[in-house]
Amino acid sequence: MGIVALVTSGKGGAGKTTITVNLGATLAQKGARVCLVDFNMGLRNMDIYLGMEDCSLFDLGDVLTGVCKVEKALVRDERFGRLYMLPCPQFKEINGVTAQHVAGLFAVLKKNFDYILVDMPTGIGQTMENAASAADIGIVVVTPDYVSLRNADTVDRKLDVCGLKRRCYLINQVDLELLRSRSVPGIEHIARNMSTPMAGIITWDENIHAGNNMGSPVVLASDSYIAKNFSSIALRIF
Repeated sequence: MGIVALVTSGKGGAGKTTITVNLGATLAQKGARVCLVDFNMGLRNMDIYLGMEDCSLFDLGDVLTGVCKVEKALVRDERFGRLYMLPCPQFKEINGVTAQHVAGLFAVLKKNFDYILVDMPTGIGQTMENAASAADIGIVVVTPDYVSLRNADTVDRKLDVCGLKRRCYLINQVDLELLRSRSVPGIEHIARNMSTPMAGIITWDENIHAGNNMGSPVVLASDSYIAKNFSSIALRIF
């Protein structure tokens, strides 16, 4: 049976889609069967980060409403072995989705994949509650600023209330110059304010930003320090 990991954040722009895509690609490069699920109903962007905007005929909404089975909506990224994406609708939200619907989806995916990484909507709400009740791991993405840190702690506490006990956090977009100037909360300050283990730190790098816009996950450069960092993070989480 596979492992379902929710990738979430308390503030927009923290980089959870970047984390989801590159972490999933890293696991697939190691030979795992990986499914990336975009849960941002009506606001999808994972397909852009993978360069697969025009590759999907069906989506998560079609699966949850019974229009098609999961297999029909999956899109494979052959650059990373057995990496698949399950996109969500771009211009519409799907109403009436319950925890039972989400649990059923995860159960089907767990039969066919080693890891299911779910790119969650920002913040808290019913979607998080539905997903958390059927997930195995929660990964909270936080950036070095006080608003992100406060909201990340709120999200982490909500995951705990929802029964998701296995959780960690990642610090993303770390600008070393700002850290040195003490203009932003430091790594130690973040660690004191988060109640779960830290899985890793990802420094700001223009190559990550460029890769997102070009549909080319940065870990494609497997010998780069970024790819090695994501590999270490994957080992700590899974």
